Amino acid sequence: MRIVGRTAIALAILTIPAACIAQSPVTFEKIEHSASAPNPGNWLTYGGNLAAQRFSELKQIHTANVNSLKVAWVYQMGGRGVIESVPLVNDGIMYVTEPPSTVVALDARTGKALWQWSPQLPRDMVVIGLFPTNRGVALLGNNVYVNTIDAHLACLDAKTGREKWSVEVADNKEGFADTGAPLAINGKIIVGVGGGEAGAHGFLSAFDANDGKLLWRLYTVPRSPSDPGADTWANGSWSNGGGTTWNTGSYDPETNTIYWGTGNPAPDWNGEGRLGDNLFTCSLLAIDANTGKMKWYFQFSPHETHDWDSSEPPILFDAQVDGQPRKLVALANRNAFYYVLDRVSGKFITGVPFAKQSWAKGLDQNGRPIENPNIQPTPEGNLVYPSLTGGVNWTSPCYSPLTGLFYVNARDAGAWYIQGEAKMAPGNSVGVVGGGGGGGRFMMGDQDTTSIRALDAVTGKRVWNFEMVGDSWTGVLATAGNLVFSADAEGNFFALNATTGENLWHINLGAPLRSNPMTYAVDGHQYVADSSGNSLFVFDLPQE
Repeated sequence: MRIVGRTAIALAILTIPAACIAQSPVTFEKIEHSASAPNPGNWLTYGGNLAAQRFSELKQIHTANVNSLKVAWVYQMGGRGVIESVPLVNDGIMYVTEPPSTVVALDARTGKALWQWSPQLPRDMVVIGLFPTNRGVALLGNNVYVNTIDAHLACLDAKTGREKWSVEVADNKEGFADTGAPLAINGKIIVGVGGGEAGAHGFLSAFDANDGKLLWRLYTVPRSPSDPGADTWANGSWSNGGGTTWNTGSYDPETNTIYWGTGNPAPDWNGEGRLGDNLFTCSLLAIDANTGKMKWYFQFSPHETHDWDSSEPPILFDAQVDGQPRKLVALANRNAFYYVLDRVSGKFITGVPFAKQSWAKGLDQNGRPIENPNIQPTPEGNLVYPSLTGGVNWTSPCYSPLTGLFYVNARDAGAWYIQGEAKMAPGNSVGVVGGGGGGGRFMMGDQDTTSIRALDAVTGKRVWNFEMVGDSWTGVLATAGNLVFSADAEGNFFALNATTGENLWHINLGAPLRSNPMTYAVDGHQYVADSSGNSLFVFDLPQE
């Protein structure tokens, strides 16, 4: 992979010199134990830990004192766009992104800016999707890694923000864009891509963390008639693309396996020209981290026509199944079913609806959906549950090893799915909400409801439900203080009892929250953070 020397701007803007910050390198061993002992105060990877559990062992803030939370500091973002970034924290320094691709380092105690970096983006940049955004960075060694909206991966010095190198992940002119956070594992930076609506062929890449050299690339949709899965696309329709990898996955160091979800086939909403299962779209892939070879796959929605990407973060955990210890991976899917698989073999264990759905009678013994008749999009519009935004969308669920519960922001709305012309072309941004093939009409108002749902992680059985106001787009955080944090569409940031779902505290921040909450500690003092409007809010307890 050729290293591209793009012009970038790095600005030191604090009175404290960045080089004087006392900060240790982020070793892979440190990431392995992120959010747990011996230093649960750090939040070193997008999902809180490599298993993407979004669980923290911090418990200074707990059920008895959470109602005393107050605003500690606020950082106002400078960029335009929707803030979806999850901050990372290492030894008291926070790294957060502003839309579309700016990285800022902050003092995590006070919110004072240390440095800021922005790439020089091309004026003719192609943006596919709802809006340009960025969901966060990765940390490894003394470096910060960020995906940019024009499909590059940049490596920055963690102390100064100086750009060390930048490589092109994909050609933006072909519709590729990167909005997700990279995943740092041992010596590698794992990067996905977006752009399925433009007819882009999805793939997952591993880059050398030191110099940006491309180590391997796994395509998620066939590119020739001899490729695996090509026979599941009638008449060579794999050439339309899809299967993008636009959200962040998880990693099991013990088996050296990456778990990553893939998006819908193209064109969306009109499958007449691509008959077959359309592998490996709408699937979970288990990938050897050394070689990029696929170990196994599980397809949630064969021949998908409703924009139900399977890009939700997969959560890894261990539990007893039928009295036997099992290594599991769980995923609350956009198609409104909750799945539990054996993460070593990919074998189906559990699959039950967690949100309202009308498209399937259920799942068979192998987890394949048993579809109801007359669920396909029509020219007039066909009402099907869940909606285009799914039973859950990109925002992350979480898992608490203390309660054994899986917590998810569940969406119960439907949509009228409309079949259009199946036209795809590289860089085609027609329709914005998806590419060729049609579209949909959303339910509005009281018909569109969201809830925080607690599920038994092994069986998927609902334990409690907390209904929210409006169409929430916020992830979920669990802590050892027996708390679950999330937010609703009206700007209410709240904390629930993780065991019962009781609402213990909330504050209205004046604008919707569209990110994933996180928690960290500095000098033994715990903080909780999330973004509302164009600002990052950080909360703590009053200090005596």
